[in-house]
Amino acid sequence: MSARRVFIDTNVLGYLLSDDERKARVTDSLLRAKEATRLTSTQVVGEFVNFARKKTPLSWGDMRIYIETFREACDIECVTIDDQIAAVAIAERYRFSWFDSLIVATALRLGADKLYSEDLQHGQQIGPMQIQNPFIT
Repeated sequence: MSARRVFIDTNVLGYLLSDDERKARVTDSLLRAKEATRLTSTQVVGEFVNFARKKTPLSWGDMRIYIETFREACDIECVTIDDQIAAVAIAERYRFSWFDSLIVATALRLGADKLYSEDLQHGQQIGPMQIQNPFIT
């Protein structure tokens, strides 16, 4: 059996900045997990920085530390024009938002078998990939 490939969505990473200690611990555990290849995209990193700058008093230096942490923990891939074309079909079929569709398209291209997200339907199967809310116990 091949190693699992898991894609981590922005809304999960955002809990690193949360007062919700349980969700922050779960997110930290996902970033440290050795049994899976952790994936994310430049889109997710950009969304995280945008969210963090709006919701917290963190400095640009702090943002750099988070970005470097994500780079060490995950394989971070750029969104491609093919991802954007695939995202249109995903948005049409599943009625997801544009940015959620783009995350799904990128995760599928990268061969993720799980997409950790709090925004999408837990347990939903999209092709070979399952959406999982990591905070559901």
